[in-house]
Amino acid sequence: MSTPIIEIENLYKLYRGNTQPAVNNLSLTVEKGEIFGLLGPNGAGKTTIIKILCGLRPFNSGKLYVCNYSVKDEIKKIKPLIGVVPQDIALYPSLTAYENLKIFGGIYGMHRKELNARVDELLELFGLEKSKNRYISRYSEGMKRRVNLIVGLLHRPQLLFLDEPTVGIDVQSRHTILENLKEINKTGTTIIYTSHHLSEAESFCTSIALIDDGQIICQDDPHRLIAQNEVETLEKLFLQKTGKRLRD
Repeated sequence: MSTPIIEIENLYKLYRGNTQPAVNNLSLTVEKGEIFGLLGPNGAGKTTIIKILCGLRPFNSGKLYVCNYSVKDEIKKIKPLIGVVPQDIALYPSLTAYENLKIFGGIYGMHRKELNARVDELLELFGLEKSKNRYISRYSEGMKRRVNLIVGLLHRPQLLFLDEPTVGIDVQSRHTILENLKEINKTGTTIIYTSHHLSEAESFCTSIALIDDGQIICQDDPHRLIAQNEVETLEKLFLQKTGKRLRD
């Protein structure tokens, strides 16, 4: 029997000054253990949904549960169970990778011995152990992305939110990140992922939801959706469902 790790019922979010809601009575369930892709054009509501689930944005109405806790009433119980990897690099450029990870591990409340072992483990996993004492400002974009990701993994979260984790990086870094994430998912971490790399999402995600105008258009295994809609790729399905109108 499947177990939901995220339950959203009739989520509604209207930003002040706007006439159209960012999220319009959206309902969604994500099962534990999935790699779930939240996909859609710019302005579709993806980042808003993630920020609401993480307690970073208020919402107008709806019921939301993460790890069986209410987002509205129990967000302090949720935060230690989740990891968040933002699209923007959220690191201290004047510090080394090792120093950054020790600081963030301290924020998570990790004990020194556990933190030291975990930092060494993840630096090695992501190929950064030899450059751990180099300043972040001297890292390539791919290296920064890998450290950014490690920050969200330090405390072994049950649920990991990834907002465009491979944007602007080389093929080798993208491969390392995605393959390691698949292995981390196999150990029990559920992943929520957004990206505009649709070929990447097609092979990476076990389930997806296409979102536009704050509503879900379709949701299922990406390969099943492709077959059902008689298209060749996820990108063609995306264009079929959301249209070719430019989104700025």
